[in-house]
Amino acid sequence: MVALDGPSGTGKTTAARRLASGLGAGYLDTGAMYRVATLAVLRAGVAEDDETAVAALVRRAGIGVGTDPAAPTARLDGADVSAQIRTEEVNRAVSAVSAVPQVRELLVAEQRKLIREAVESAGGVVVDGRDIGTVVAPDAPLKVFLTASADVRARRRSAQDAAEGRQSSPGTARESVERRDRLDSTRAVSPLRAADDAVLLDTSELTVEEVTAKLTELAEGRGLLGGEVAETRR
Repeated sequence: MVALDGPSGTGKTTAARRLASGLGAGYLDTGAMYRVATLAVLRAGVAEDDETAVAALVRRAGIGVGTDPAAPTARLDGADVSAQIRTEEVNRAVSAVSAVPQVRELLVAEQRKLIREAVESAGGVVVDGRDIGTVVAPDAPLKVFLTASADVRARRRSAQDAAEGRQSSPGTARESVERRDRLDSTRAVSPLRAADDAVLLDTSELTVEEVTAKLTELAEGRGLLGGEVAETRR
């Protein structure tokens, strides 16, 4: 298993999918699960700061994500919401919803189940998020914490928005990423931080291909090949 953590705009999601494909492993985007939960809260009109109501709603909601790196999916009550969870409305609300302790407890339990299933079916899994190496899978054999400057992450976010048909200036994008950083790193439960034994990787000056190459090198160095420990393949 490979645990990838870091703030938005570091390229971890794209790199995680590519790494999973290269290793022949499954892929889990834990952030998508929190986004689906947030979409459910928004659609129900529940106040984001009403922790009891938010937790009750998320407990009832049918939240599902696929673990195929070639075709990741996000579902709410059986419907594909992969596009809807990437809206600015969800961007602004996801930190508040994901900070609710009961929500994190529910989704971490589901994440661990999906990780076990992916390991059983694919032989390994690459998981990206914000608390994978510290909370979800602290025993992962490889933990990497991706970073990048705020300016670089803002440009990447603005470019991603444009590619997906949303309009945002670099200035607006920077405000968004810095707000998310502040909320995620200061929440009481599972704050965004690097695990003590994580490898730090600054992606500011790296292309996605270069980030993937470095991650692959790290995975191979830990004996993680084809989703399996190298010793089992000799």
